[in-house]
Amino acid sequence: MPEPLLTSQLGAPPPDWALMERALITEMNTNALRYQEHYTRRDGSFIWRDEWPGFDGSDDGYESYHNWPLFYALGGDSELHERSRWLWETVTRQFTEYGQVYREFDANYDWMHHGESSIYLYYFGLADPTRARDRARTLRFARMYMGEDPLAPNWDADKRMMRSPITGSRGPRLVNTWDDWATHRAVLALYPPPFDDLPGVPGPLANWNDDQVYSTILQALNARMMRCDVPLNLTSTSLITHAYLYTGDDKYRTWVLDYLQVWAERIQANGGICPDNVGPNGVVGETNDGKWWGGYYGWRWPHGFMTIIQPLTIAAMNAVLLTGDQSYLDIPRGQIDRIIELGHVEGEALMVPNRHLDSGWADFRQLRPEYPLQIWFMSQDERDRARLERFPERLTEWSKVAPGRGKGDDIHIAPYYRFLEGANPGYPQALLDAQWNEVARRMARMASDDSDPESWDVHHWQDINPVHTEALLQLTCGGPQIIYHGGLLHVRLRYYDAIAARPGLPPDVGALVTGLDGSSIRVRIANISTLEPRELLIQAGAFGEHRFTSVQDLAAGESAPQDAGKYVRVRLAPGGQVELQLNMQRYVNKPSYEQPVFGSRA
Repeated sequence: MPEPLLTSQLGAPPPDWALMERALITEMNTNALRYQEHYTRRDGSFIWRDEWPGFDGSDDGYESYHNWPLFYALGGDSELHERSRWLWETVTRQFTEYGQVYREFDANYDWMHHGESSIYLYYFGLADPTRARDRARTLRFARMYMGEDPLAPNWDADKRMMRSPITGSRGPRLVNTWDDWATHRAVLALYPPPFDDLPGVPGPLANWNDDQVYSTILQALNARMMRCDVPLNLTSTSLITHAYLYTGDDKYRTWVLDYLQVWAERIQANGGICPDNVGPNGVVGETNDGKWWGGYYGWRWPHGFMTIIQPLTIAAMNAVLLTGDQSYLDIPRGQIDRIIELGHVEGEALMVPNRHLDSGWADFRQLRPEYPLQIWFMSQDERDRARLERFPERLTEWSKVAPGRGKGDDIHIAPYYRFLEGANPGYPQALLDAQWNEVARRMARMASDDSDPESWDVHHWQDINPVHTEALLQLTCGGPQIIYHGGLLHVRLRYYDAIAARPGLPPDVGALVTGLDGSSIRVRIANISTLEPRELLIQAGAFGEHRFTSVQDLAAGESAPQDAGKYVRVRLAPGGQVELQLNMQRYVNKPSYEQPVFGSRA
């Protein structure tokens, strides 16, 4: 069926948000190239040190450019897209020489860091799924986690579990050596010890920089953690879903659903709380004196609740994408509800336990709204909205637009929610202003950066990367940033330039989602050019997983026919604007990276 065609009339003067979106895109197009050229050699490698031992680091190299393909898919310049692919190759080559990467994938590390690295690959699929090399790598990497690669036997098919929290292209890392954590010791010294009972390792922090302390910790990690499956490994479901989005092969779908089900069964057997360590025979607490807490990146160490709820939510959202079954969200819902039950209100903040120690629940902190908000954005369920009412800070703190961007460019999900509620009308401009200011701040830092590269931390470049996508994603696509550390993109809309036959908003075009619910989304689209007409396709969902049922031009009062399909075509006159209500059924199409056949009305 042909996609509906809506045509704008001569519009009013361009809205400020459209002008600012286009200015931000232009500025990031220019500054990204200058940033990369400033910090790399002619071959694209980082101007840095000659050696970098241990596990850590390659994820940070990839993170220095990881959002460039996504920026292109939103409307950034094609040169950034092509350069991002070249830079992925150079990071891979440089960190292969350092020793972290083997066969183009991290040799050994955990899925918090694998997840950070893999985001780059997931965005390549959104940018251009026709690249054979990307597809081949994706399937090769997936085999490492599905028991199909004898060089990387990370998966125990009989017990339906990962063999270690440290996995990769060399397989499970069951014993950590002295050098493995060499570059990460100073960072981990800022966290509590991984266990309560280590001799000579008193709290509240563990000084990993002390060789004796480090030796004691390393022995305990090897004895108690390294032969276990952990919740963090659920983040691997994004890699396998990524393979499904390329192929549509049900074996990937089956693997994701089966692995998530295993963890759902473990949670149920543990009284509704997710255990954080499962021993080599599939027994919770098997290598940890029977304790369900105390696993690698679990309830106690180093981050606590974040590394429980993030992988559960990522995996559940992947399952919803693959099946359309929203009940998978009950898995992370249950953890959030249990942690809220254990908490209390303190002033105007909901405080919950962040860790479980041998003495019980501890480290009460303000619950980050990101977790329940991500679930609400996907479900649009009244139960999930009602849960948000339990946050007393919702009416005060949530509307504030903080400066900066955070590592995941994801710190503004709460004020975005308030905007969609109708309670934060100035949010679009405030967010665009904040991201503009952050681009300027980073470029000023780069201009004055005359420090010695030998002294740089491995995070140096990503902290200056001027490409930010949160504002463009939220305002144009109708959804939050990904869950960092390895989530996939879950938004209502995507755009394609129908004339240039490429993803992203066409030149001069801005978009602003003004409201959404479970069956519709409202969006304004403006062409700020007074000379050139523009034409775009709007896609239902990041992966075409939704279907438009009808489309209404709110300004003209015109409607497109029922069963509008996956795409809507919009033709904008010079200076033209439209305001649309797109009614939809969600999660009814098979998700795919497939892009439209441009120039065809079939």
